[in-house]
Amino acid sequence: MAYETVVGRTRDELEKFGTSSSGFIGKHIVGTGEDAHLTTPVLIDLMKPHVILISGKRGSGKSYSAGAVLEEILKLEPEVGEKVAAVVFDPVGIYWSMKIPNEQQKDLLNEWSLKPRGFQNLKVYVPAELKKSYEEAGVPVDYALSLSPREFSPDDWILAFNLEKTSEFAVALEKNLSELLANEQDFTIEDISTKIRDDTFSSQHVKNVLISFLEVAKSWGIFSQKGLNLSEIVKPNQVSVIDLSRVHGEEWGVRNLLATWITRQVYRERVIARKEEELAKVEGSEKKEKIFPLTWLIFEEAHNFVPSDRKTVSTDSVLTIAKQGREPGVSLVVITQMPNKVHQDVLSQTDIVISFRLTSRDDLQALHAVMQTYVAEELQKYINDLPRWPGAAIILDDNLEKIFTVNIRPRLSWHSGGTAAII
Repeated sequence: MAYETVVGRTRDELEKFGTSSSGFIGKHIVGTGEDAHLTTPVLIDLMKPHVILISGKRGSGKSYSAGAVLEEILKLEPEVGEKVAAVVFDPVGIYWSMKIPNEQQKDLLNEWSLKPRGFQNLKVYVPAELKKSYEEAGVPVDYALSLSPREFSPDDWILAFNLEKTSEFAVALEKNLSELLANEQDFTIEDISTKIRDDTFSSQHVKNVLISFLEVAKSWGIFSQKGLNLSEIVKPNQVSVIDLSRVHGEEWGVRNLLATWITRQVYRERVIARKEEELAKVEGSEKKEKIFPLTWLIFEEAHNFVPSDRKTVSTDSVLTIAKQGREPGVSLVVITQMPNKVHQDVLSQTDIVISFRLTSRDDLQALHAVMQTYVAEELQKYINDLPRWPGAAIILDDNLEKIFTVNIRPRLSWHSGGTAAII
């Protein structure tokens, strides 16, 4: 029997479910060099959770292909789409343009029997205090994003400020934050500064340094006494883009704080939802009308959120999703040009790899670590044999225990992540 290729879906699942709840992402490439040509469609499973790595050198098509996957999530049939949500952590500011149809590649889309399409169920969230700068830059903003400082533990702040846990700065910060958290009242960044300023046990030098850090945190533009609830960010049949591109380039603390808060909350809500779903099955009762959706978490520039060589405030929460997220229904997609810089525990949990051209030996070795013994040939050979076409990639599927050479389909929506040029 001949089967269509649905990456991430086993043969048994394909027999049972066919191609339902899957998305069209490209076509097989057969042959090499001038003999290479496109054949049958390649789809990706969207029915169950996955851990996906998308890698390749700069400009090779990583973000473009991630956008194609997101388009397929947004195109899911209504009865399925209303059970699914996605959140994109976008430090480079390229996913907002998915609202706009890809008229620039209209002819190419026509060759693939596709049409340009924008997605209005993609919503853009930006730091509240920076909202005006986004709008002045022409970025369509849907929501201003704000969080309460009390959402974060002292350890979160220590990691966000890159402090040594045993340093006098970290000790003073933990002491004062713990006292504020114990009061069970909302507080602001200014309240933390005041609390530290009034601390009679810490030296003036320590207080000055911590207050300076807090001033920087205030400039991140995301903190207010009352922040958004997770339900205002993660919504069924919606892709929520957390656009952090206008946060100062080196300020990864705010990006990682936002990521850890959303990731933790999503995991917690899905664990609860999963129990409710299983209980309904056992008791034969109706599930709750509103249940937290299965969620895809997509990390652009993932090596900064969960790096291999250091711990950030978002490391533990992302690793929890990588190791334990599939059971409650949370997918993880990590996008990077440097897979060797992504935490090994994420790579080891990956079940789908989409890789474009890589030139670094370390990056190739990192992908080798993901590959299993059923891939007999060298990874480098597969990559070297890729035709010099835009969108040519290899897909390693641990579910089917196969490796494919694929041309990612053109985007329906506009991709704003191309390299800048004079004309």
